[in-house]
Amino acid sequence: MKTKRYESIWDAIENEPGISENMKIRSILMQELVAHITKTSMTKIGGQADDFSRGSRIAHRCHTPLVNFPQMSHRYRLYPTDIQSQGLSGHCSDARYVWNLALEQTNLYRPEWGPTPGPTLRQKQLAEARKDTWLGQGSSSVQQQALRDFEKALKNWWQGTHRRPTWRKAGVNESFCVRDVKVIKQNGKWAKILIPKIGEVRFRLSRALPYKYGMARITLDRAGRWHVSFTSIPESKTRVKTGNGVGIDRGVTNTLATSDGQMLQVPTLPKLIAKQKSLQVTMSRQVKGSKRRAKTRAKLGLTYARITDRRNDWVEKTTTKLVANYDLIVVEKLQTTNMVKRPKAKENPDNLGSFLPNGARVKAGLNRAILRSCWGKLEKRIEDKAKQSKITFIRVDPRYSSLECRRCSHIAKENRESQAVFKCVMCGHENNADINAGQVILARGLRVLASTPGPGACRSKTGARGSPPYVATRTSKVEAA
Repeated sequence: MKTKRYESIWDAIENEPGISENMKIRSILMQELVAHITKTSMTKIGGQADDFSRGSRIAHRCHTPLVNFPQMSHRYRLYPTDIQSQGLSGHCSDARYVWNLALEQTNLYRPEWGPTPGPTLRQKQLAEARKDTWLGQGSSSVQQQALRDFEKALKNWWQGTHRRPTWRKAGVNESFCVRDVKVIKQNGKWAKILIPKIGEVRFRLSRALPYKYGMARITLDRAGRWHVSFTSIPESKTRVKTGNGVGIDRGVTNTLATSDGQMLQVPTLPKLIAKQKSLQVTMSRQVKGSKRRAKTRAKLGLTYARITDRRNDWVEKTTTKLVANYDLIVVEKLQTTNMVKRPKAKENPDNLGSFLPNGARVKAGLNRAILRSCWGKLEKRIEDKAKQSKITFIRVDPRYSSLECRRCSHIAKENRESQAVFKCVMCGHENNADINAGQVILARGLRVLASTPGPGACRSKTGARGSPPYVATRTSKVEAA
């Protein structure tokens, strides 16, 4: 049987009815890419400068912001109808599809071929791909904004502030942006937002709308709840100076222990945790792709969301209280990502191919406890609110903070009798181990504050009173108490 031969991929698509529209859209973009690569390669061979690459460099310099203003997101619960939910899901699919196509083009970069298409050429390719395809049924503004978001993600990766853009997956990355935002306030509790090709969708005013906001992002979480968030520059909050400072020790038994004796615990949620485990066991016994498994998965997602919401609520309330009560907050500079890594396997030298016990099961329980305590989120939210309230936030080295005596600065393993009891073998000082660690952290922060007049701290050559040298990072302007 002879195979038909065509001059181009486009001719094959026009004459072969079995080729899908997805392949048609991809072929349009790939043909544009190949033509662009060929053009730039020939230009380089001729010894002439490429106008596209030069224009990209100029545009990159012109669009680089001179000042990076911090932004805050105001999120509200969205309540669409069933028909509107289908339209929102379609926008999420279109934005994810366009993003992945742009990423596929970028991954085809080779040094000998020259640069891949820039933002202007990608927008032209999108306009061409929308003609007579299913992609044209969606909103052009949503798809164009997905390309703008991809371009921003590339710039962030090139500048070293973010990771490389990755593929977006269905069921995980369900979101899109609305560029031209129009909000209609109905009353003190409800408002509407105009979404392209869907119309007005109601959302709950759980908090006041920001005075000035930019784009809106629509998201769908794994519990099936829609949210809308507006980005805005946070206003500076005026607060009364207290003149107090606090050192915070983070742990597993006690989530937060402050230097002035407070013990703060993250919600344990035993009933929700038990329900989560039960649903996980049930789902593991169900057939993949069945309706019962889908229902169990929806219940499990809702349980996960409730657990996350409870912990986030505790984090926000706790950090707000700390920033309101203290002018100086000192925490340990913990590498949480490294602390929750699994242990390496230990090979058995006597029996090749077998392994010795490495405590992976115990370490997995410790990792879950650390992640459940929200150490990273607590530190991040304290830092954000400290900047907004213009108070001092310092990170210090955590080495030996749980073994150092606050009174005499003696460091020894024997000082820690148990998890809760601290008794110095040198001077006899007794205290709760976590509270003593908080006092040590505060003392290190005060030494950094006294020895560093500028906006940054550096490594000290010798530790004070026998304590080890440490590195501290100051993230907000120091104000006189």
